Amino acid sequence: MLYSRLKRWTRRRKAEPVARVPDGLRIYAIGDIHGRLDLFEALLARIDADNADRPPADVRLILLGDLIDRGPSSRGVIEKAMALKRASTAVRILMGNHEEVFLRAIEGDARATRLLIRVGGRATMLSYGFTDQEYQDLDFDALTARLAEHVPAAHVAFIAGFEDMIEYGDYLFVHAGIRPGVDLAEQSVSDLRWIRDEFLRHDGSHGRIIVHGHSISDDVDQRPNRIGIDTGAFASGRLTAIALEGAERWFLQTGDMATVAA
Repeated sequence: MLYSRLKRWTRRRKAEPVARVPDGLRIYAIGDIHGRLDLFEALLARIDADNADRPPADVRLILLGDLIDRGPSSRGVIEKAMALKRASTAVRILMGNHEEVFLRAIEGDARATRLLIRVGGRATMLSYGFTDQEYQDLDFDALTARLAEHVPAAHVAFIAGFEDMIEYGDYLFVHAGIRPGVDLAEQSVSDLRWIRDEFLRHDGSHGRIIVHGHSISDDVDQRPNRIGIDTGAFASGRLTAIALEGAERWFLQTGDMATVAA
């Protein structure tokens, strides 16, 4: 009987498909940067070194959103991302919930400005030229009006062009997650940018391996149906990237760990 159960388990294991990205591609996806330009540049250097050590491939870079807030250099991160995007069409960027709130505030929504400040937007405002005195003296309506004056129109247009979902082979890249049981074509923008518990608790198949940020974990949160790579860079000093090629998967990080096998 034990042998029979083991044989059935082995058959099921063999039947499980191996997640792959299309042949010829090498994908690097970076988790939530949150204003840490220093870590962003350090991780990009590690990605360049890792890529140089491997055979030639068609390389794609994905940023999973939440480039801004909390850390000290949100403007610098946006300008670095703009430079990367100008240099290569192989760079794609997802819209995080922090970018959504930032854009709403710039459009004149004082309630969004209040939320922006609550989730770390003070650091973003200072990076865009607000002084401490200005920040302290202005009420939410005045801060909202001044925000549009401080943020260049080119930055606003750039952020507004971020994507909500990116798919390569058996992997789907989103900022926060997806609503379980809902077709990909029917997913709401709100869920893609904000969902948490319903997605994180779900242990069934999504039809794709979901690579996401948004929900902080001490290290890579690797599950059969999803991979979370938000390692709280703004506070931990550990910014994480997942790398994918064929059926291979590995991770690159700043901080104490350089390259981690899947």
